[in-house]
Amino acid sequence: MKTNFLRQVAWIFFPMLAFVNSAVASTGDPSRFFAPDSLILPGVYYYPEQWPESQWERDFRNMAECGFEFTHFGEFAWAAMEPEEGRFDFQWLDKAVRMASEQGLKIIMCTPTPTPPAWLTHKHPDVLVVSSTGQRIEHGARQQASWASETYREYVRRIVTELAERYGDNPAVIGWQIDNEPSHYSFSYDYSENAQESFRKWLKAKYHSIDTLNHVWGTAFWSQTYNDFDQIRIPNGKVMPGTANPHAMLDYKRYTADEAASFINMQADILRGIISPDQWITTNTMPGHSPVDPARMTSLDFLTYTRYLVNGRYRGYGEQGFRISNPDMLGYNNDYYRNIKGVTGVMEIQPGQVNWGKYNPQPYPGAVRLWMYHIFAGQAKLVCHYRFRQPLRGSEQYHYGTMQTDGVSLSLGGKDIVQFNREVKELRRHFDKDCRLPESLASVRTAILVSPDNRWEMEFQPQSNQWDLYKHTLRYYFALKSMGAPVDIVGEDADFSKYPVLIAPAYLMVDKTLVDRWEKYAEKGGHLVLTCRTGEKDRSSALWEDKLAGPVHDLIGAEELYFDHLPEDYYSEVLFDGKEYRWNNWGEIITPSPDTRVWATHSSQFYKGEAAVLHRPCGKGTVTYVGIDSDDGVFEKDLMHKLFKTEGLNPPFELPDGVLVEWRDGFYVGLNYTSETQEFPVPDGAEILVGDRTVPPAGVVVWK
Repeated sequence: MKTNFLRQVAWIFFPMLAFVNSAVASTGDPSRFFAPDSLILPGVYYYPEQWPESQWERDFRNMAECGFEFTHFGEFAWAAMEPEEGRFDFQWLDKAVRMASEQGLKIIMCTPTPTPPAWLTHKHPDVLVVSSTGQRIEHGARQQASWASETYREYVRRIVTELAERYGDNPAVIGWQIDNEPSHYSFSYDYSENAQESFRKWLKAKYHSIDTLNHVWGTAFWSQTYNDFDQIRIPNGKVMPGTANPHAMLDYKRYTADEAASFINMQADILRGIISPDQWITTNTMPGHSPVDPARMTSLDFLTYTRYLVNGRYRGYGEQGFRISNPDMLGYNNDYYRNIKGVTGVMEIQPGQVNWGKYNPQPYPGAVRLWMYHIFAGQAKLVCHYRFRQPLRGSEQYHYGTMQTDGVSLSLGGKDIVQFNREVKELRRHFDKDCRLPESLASVRTAILVSPDNRWEMEFQPQSNQWDLYKHTLRYYFALKSMGAPVDIVGEDADFSKYPVLIAPAYLMVDKTLVDRWEKYAEKGGHLVLTCRTGEKDRSSALWEDKLAGPVHDLIGAEELYFDHLPEDYYSEVLFDGKEYRWNNWGEIITPSPDTRVWATHSSQFYKGEAAVLHRPCGKGTVTYVGIDSDDGVFEKDLMHKLFKTEGLNPPFELPDGVLVEWRDGFYVGLNYTSETQEFPVPDGAEILVGDRTVPPAGVVVWK
């Protein structure tokens, strides 16, 4: 544990080292766990503890007949596994594993740590999370235990060890999932005494002296100076008369991500010491969830994620878009999670209507199949539906399953799933192990550089109520997808030289090392795109004692800049290639260096005629700086098209909004997220394997 803790501390100074493998992580490429010609493994959640044993055999048989190849056990079953402290009961689970295996199903075994049993929290109420309002979170739902509680961790170590020793060499078990969506859900952060003490230890390990902490946190402001680490409490705006210290808040978010990772890594280390080397280890995080950074979970073989697409929150494209969702929900996360360890999957996706949304519409016919193909297109190795049977009791009664409430009739989404499972088996017949990414795609392959530090810092200090880093990043992501460019979402550990184009959206916090890497990347022929807010702060979130964003001025070809915000209902314009574009979220006014080309200028406000976008040659490559954040993304899309055209990069497609073409293992996958029928650019002579070039709403076409 000491070694693991010190490794976590190292991440504080070098955040992107979270991508480096743990010393105890499984060695080798995680793709070795999956046969290449299997393409993607379809599976489904099942809860034997929630159904009569007399129905298990029937259910597993129906799973196999539906084309599922694995099932998923145990993440919420601690009370069934250990009904009383120290008394373990795995006989029911042994039987379920055997019955599933007899039907040809493999098993993902889960550690049950998101749901501590009532006997545990009753005996040790101090293991429970405390919310920002001081409310102790009680038993009755899930994720109520504190990652920082050593008492809780002792119970976790014991149950994980018992499971590993029982199923670690079972050939039916192909892999392990740790916990479930590790987070603290709606209350997000832990303010318990466990966390308070753990945070102070974390700070001591990082700063060593209280004087250093006071300097980095700027505690001379408002007389916040500390005499000792023991005086420090977690920054909490709910109990303060004003805004919390931003440096303290950033450190608390870093600490929380490290604590979550430590909790997951601890379990993975236990498993890896016991289970067969043929069994893999993962967990499923929720994308963008503030307290968690999946890249810190270095003891895992690979990361998977959870995604629910139709729940009343996403309007999509056209009048039926709310039933189909937005393509970034899967696309962006495929491209992010895949690049953490080189392998990913979607461990939890809805098979139909859910019960917890803002409102809960029926997905559009075919939408579930569309999502499955999007996951497939994102190079995922597995997809798992939540869940096989719709529950009759409990908190998710109206959450669809693959089967209807009778347990034996396919739901609407279940029919989509069975169709996909059948079609994947056909696609496997066309797999070509020797295929490589075509040059037309490789030549426009693009990386988008992201960091959780920037997200956390701008969530707390957005400067404008309209600022949204994720939406800002998506404007570039969708611009690339409209051209069919392959995209990888990467961290600073990535080899930038692999990519003809590198985009760092609003990369707020930098250091000299990163700026030098960017410059060398461009000098060697790369095309670097930086956007507004980049380089304003150092790694501790302090403004530079320099002009605003001074460390990147030479790189972008600027002498100085400042920014402006506009009211929500008021827009200004920039002029770009003879066309005007509106903005009001964020706009920078830039004084260019003499040798820098101005690509766009402000065409209104008191700074009319001043530069808004810069472009300059840098060695064999270029640097483009974009000072504007639009609302609709049209400006960003047109700008990226110009960059590609100007620099001789020839993207293979020009696609309308909501239409995507992805490439995977020799297959082109066309995805229609719009409410209208679309004609896809299937070349003459291509072999269409699924669908047709004319694709209905929520439809798919696959060709080679």
